[in-house]
Amino acid sequence: MGGLGWEVIGVIDTEGGCAEWSFPAEPGAVGKARAAVRAQLHTWELDALGDLAALLVSELVTNSLRHATGPIGVRLVRPANLEDVLLVEVSDPLPDPPRERVARPEDESGRGLQLVALASRRWGTRPGEAGKTVWFELAVPG
Repeated sequence: MGGLGWEVIGVIDTEGGCAEWSFPAEPGAVGKARAAVRAQLHTWELDALGDLAALLVSELVTNSLRHATGPIGVRLVRPANLEDVLLVEVSDPLPDPPRERVARPEDESGRGLQLVALASRRWGTRPGEAGKTVWFELAVPG
């Protein structure tokens, strides 16, 4: 991956059914996370999910950048017992869960969680040791 010029803090794992990265909390993290997700889904032959997964990851990483100062984790999981599911997680060091809000038509932000809720099978948040994780599931086309 180093050949693609990603300045990730570290690629934690890209073997089997799990790929995980950690990105510094800086503006370029959104594009780098999107590219990493697309590349991994291509490796897994899940290109059909690339656009949607990249879009939703972009929204969640952008939310993390607005509110957190530490590294942002992105994780893709192909659960062994659920062949029709892709689990996507975005983590940051801020413990407060994100809040859905209703954006007015003229608002330039505030639609990320609504988009995640509408486009995914399920989504949610969970506290972590140092922060939180927002996750969502996408249906893998059969």
